[in-house]
Amino acid sequence: MSAAQQSLVVGVDVGGTFTDLFVLDEKAGSARVVKVPSTRGEEARGFMNGIERVADGADAIATIVHGTTVGTNALLERKVARTGIITTEGFRDVLEMRRRDRPQTWGLRGNYEPVVSRDLRFEVSERVLADGTIHTPVDLDQVATAARELLALGCEAVCVFFVNAYANPANEAAAVARVRQIWPNSNVTAATEVLPEIREFERCSTATLNASLQPVVGSYLSRLETDLKSHGFEGELLVVQSNGGVMSRQTACDVPVRTALSGPAAGVIACAAIARAAGLPDVVTGDMGGTSFDVSLVAGGEASLAAQTSIEFGMVVRAPMIQIETIGAGGGSIASVDAGGLLQVGPESAGSIPGPACYGRGNTRPTVTDANVLLGRIAADRPLGGGLLAQMNTELAHTAIDTHVGQPLGLDAYAAAEAILTVANAKMAGAIRVVSIERGHDPRKFAYMPFGGGGALHVCAMMREVGCTRGLIPRFPGVTSALGCVMADMRHDGVQTLNVTLDGLNVDELVARIDALAQACQARLDSAGMAFEGVRESIELDMLYAGQSHTVTVEVSREALDRAAIGAAFEAAYRRAYGRSLAGIAIRVLNLRYARIGQRPKFDLALLAPTATDMPASLGTQRVYHGGQWWDAVRYERLALPIDAHVDGPAILEQPDTTIWLEPGFRGQVDALGNLLISRQE
Repeated sequence: MSAAQQSLVVGVDVGGTFTDLFVLDEKAGSARVVKVPSTRGEEARGFMNGIERVADGADAIATIVHGTTVGTNALLERKVARTGIITTEGFRDVLEMRRRDRPQTWGLRGNYEPVVSRDLRFEVSERVLADGTIHTPVDLDQVATAARELLALGCEAVCVFFVNAYANPANEAAAVARVRQIWPNSNVTAATEVLPEIREFERCSTATLNASLQPVVGSYLSRLETDLKSHGFEGELLVVQSNGGVMSRQTACDVPVRTALSGPAAGVIACAAIARAAGLPDVVTGDMGGTSFDVSLVAGGEASLAAQTSIEFGMVVRAPMIQIETIGAGGGSIASVDAGGLLQVGPESAGSIPGPACYGRGNTRPTVTDANVLLGRIAADRPLGGGLLAQMNTELAHTAIDTHVGQPLGLDAYAAAEAILTVANAKMAGAIRVVSIERGHDPRKFAYMPFGGGGALHVCAMMREVGCTRGLIPRFPGVTSALGCVMADMRHDGVQTLNVTLDGLNVDELVARIDALAQACQARLDSAGMAFEGVRESIELDMLYAGQSHTVTVEVSREALDRAAIGAAFEAAYRRAYGRSLAGIAIRVLNLRYARIGQRPKFDLALLAPTATDMPASLGTQRVYHGGQWWDAVRYERLALPIDAHVDGPAILEQPDTTIWLEPGFRGQVDALGNLLISRQE
């Protein structure tokens, strides 16, 4: 099929339970969703199962944008490649020294195992001073010997990390060139190529994790590309980054550490766009899937970015990424009573195989989904998304909850099921408070925006728990992350350490560094071979007062690159963060951050608007247990509701990718784009 005939843009989000696809037909001006079960451990197979349902042939697809959890799961499960480190003499233990933190802040005991064991970390003679002066040239014979020994020890990947290489990468670059002459594959990471930034632990951790992921993510994407080509796909395969932008497949293979949390990041990008269009630019998002609950905050229509995150204790990734708080509270999270008689929910999950007890696939322990099914909030006779199940078994859910929760706590099965949801809701509300109250935001000024397959079942509970006055449920909440893949722009970030006082900042040199980063990022955009509607840039400086260690990120523009304007912008940003500035203390400029964004064609959300004009007939009523009593809840097909339709709770709104539970005292109203606005009834 010719390029002119390729009209489909497909966003694909591979989750722990389902693989979601959002299909945009640019020629026909239409969109649809596809949901298939994920194949854990063989994610490419689940991906291809979804692609086969998109069109008669993959040759009709122009672009596939993929949000993947392969890298994140590999890190969380420690299923990364065997990796070695070649480092400066005396810096073998940087990964273990970290920042003198500990797994439990107030605990006296803790355990930490670095992703690379000590016997796979080799030192070589070299030294660069903090000002960039080469004190000791690198011994390339030692480097070659270390590389051969790591290969003999079975390493698939290697990271070359030299202290102070951010100030002058010459020694590190020479060592990497020597290693690449010996290494049998392309899995060689230079720390300064991944993160040319001051602070040795963060640079070493990020680069090492990148090296350990290269074989994992690279082989996955290579298999995926081969499978797609065998099905006739000739278009572009793009991958979502943790910063909410997209990158080419090759870039993802080079820097796979930037794919961490890419699926949830795509969902936040979609939520930000939907919220802006709905006139609610301030929202807290909650992505509830089968295994986890991911929370983020969108203020002023923009997602919050962080300079670094921890995938797990000690696994620090320093790269721009959307701020997401993750807890184990998904639909498949298992409920249990611990030795102290306390009810716990998660983090262990039943996943999609065998799945919740009500799936009838061998699991006998209760989950959040079992509680929702038993209480009537999910109709058991309704087919489960993607053809996973024709219906669910309420009796199996009843038995699991009664056996493992009800009897140990002295509750009947229905009270036990409601207790499971109460605990799950409390955990999710706690995560929302972390991204709102603990960061200086009043949740009462934000709307709550759930997505994921299970999020809309808990929308009213979250509004009650955290005090949000409005709720906003997107048209297709179960595939919001896949929608975000279609909406995301291509983005590449660069960073350069400056480490100078503001008074000593050379503005001309700063402009030259910005231009150099712009050129490098533009080269990445050009390598994707895509046409953009426009290109924009973001320039930020990490700044702090002398004597401090934590920085404040200050946005600047090319039009105001003078010391007075930069100083004023820093003091304003510092006051926003801490409520005051510190007059009379010298200011330092630590890092320059640059992002170049290639703007892809915008997706028109009006394509999702309802076409129906009349209120549909109800699907009947459903008995729902809520607040210790039974209610008759009216059932509707959510996608059949016209614009301006309103539904009062108790009600259940069903659609292929999710179920919405409206509690008594709440009302849902359809807006012009098909979103459901939730409010408390007067």
